[in-house]
Amino acid sequence: MTESDILSIKQRFGIIGNSPSLNHAIEVASQVAPTDMTVLITGESGSGKESFSKIIHSLSHRKHGKFIAINCGAIPEGTIDSELFGHEKGSFTGAHESRKGYFEVTDGGTLFLDEIAELPLGTQARLLRVLENGEFIKVGSSKVQKTDVRVVAATNVNLYENVQNGKFRQDLYYRLSTVPIYVPPLRERGDDVALLFRKFATDFSEKYKVKPIFLTDDAKVTLGKYRFPGNIRQLKNLVEQISALELDREITAEKLYKYLPEDSNYLPAIYKPPFDAEKGGDNKFSERELLYKVLFELRKDVSELKKVVYDSIHSGNWENNHFEERNIEREPVNYEEEQEHEEIKNLSSQPFVLEPKIKSLSDIDYDKIEDIAHETERDDSLSIEKKEKELIIKALRKNNNKRKYAAKDLGISERTLYRKIKQYGIND
Repeated sequence: MTESDILSIKQRFGIIGNSPSLNHAIEVASQVAPTDMTVLITGESGSGKESFSKIIHSLSHRKHGKFIAINCGAIPEGTIDSELFGHEKGSFTGAHESRKGYFEVTDGGTLFLDEIAELPLGTQARLLRVLENGEFIKVGSSKVQKTDVRVVAATNVNLYENVQNGKFRQDLYYRLSTVPIYVPPLRERGDDVALLFRKFATDFSEKYKVKPIFLTDDAKVTLGKYRFPGNIRQLKNLVEQISALELDREITAEKLYKYLPEDSNYLPAIYKPPFDAEKGGDNKFSERELLYKVLFELRKDVSELKKVVYDSIHSGNWENNHFEERNIEREPVNYEEEQEHEEIKNLSSQPFVLEPKIKSLSDIDYDKIEDIAHETERDDSLSIEKKEKELIIKALRKNNNKRKYAAKDLGISERTLYRKIKQYGIND
């Protein structure tokens, strides 16, 4: 399939973006469309799965037939069988007349079953029979009816995991996933976020008869770092909210922060791999876990540095150096080296305390140094919360209490840094 063919499909169905994963999904959808194979579309909520079901229907020989989209999670469990397969008059309380189900109404067309994982197990058995033989029975009837319906299913959960937990039929899972299509979430689409923002901004400027909003460079960076758990739906709502409320049409990072939810969905933006049935899902990371990892690495580096100092003193390599309490007298080579020297002093809450003006190795009290080394080991058992607080204070001091740059050094959002400062009672 050529790039011009993919571009034509995008223009026809209003799809914005150029990411390779999005283009691959469109290519698979267009290739499977002419067949009658069942398709399972996977992807997070709000990523645009229904658009791909429309692509499959419109490019198939069923394009002149009906296309009906059903949200299985929105139909009560007691009436889902009646909605899908129909019922006879008097089959249950309130059934005052017979009714055709979606499989009968959509005969010759395409039925899109969104949130397929929400189907009850009994309904799953009925659906499997339709997919296998094209046969179904109305509720309250004994007559077998035939239908020619193509089923396109979609889900935002791990169906394979549901199969393992007994919540979804294994035979139905493999029958549905004849051709799987993975729709990537917004955070995996790179520059598509800015393109979609501009498209929505233009649409809402026409709707509200105002000038379109636009992002500054720092706002684009901030937007690209946000994970968007609600995907395209969340981005669209965000743009509409800003378009309606902001008088100044230039949107900076500071303004953008006001509209982004205060949670851990900023940096570090972890890449979430596509669903792998063999692995049973993917791993999830939190900002706190990553911060812990950074703190542990820092503690390891400090311990190694202290060991180097201790070994150097014992080996006699520092005979001609002069030490003062909590300070090392030497001529800095350059600004970066001096800054590194200051950072090393601040990293440890219990640095080596040596006698002032040591002139030779004979003046060194080795027993005292060993006691200090043991004290350092005990200091390593400090709580994570205390180390986290010290790291934040260090970052603030390094950046002259400028929270924006301190947050960048820590690898967290400025809003999260505000919350941490308040939590630990840190004063600027």
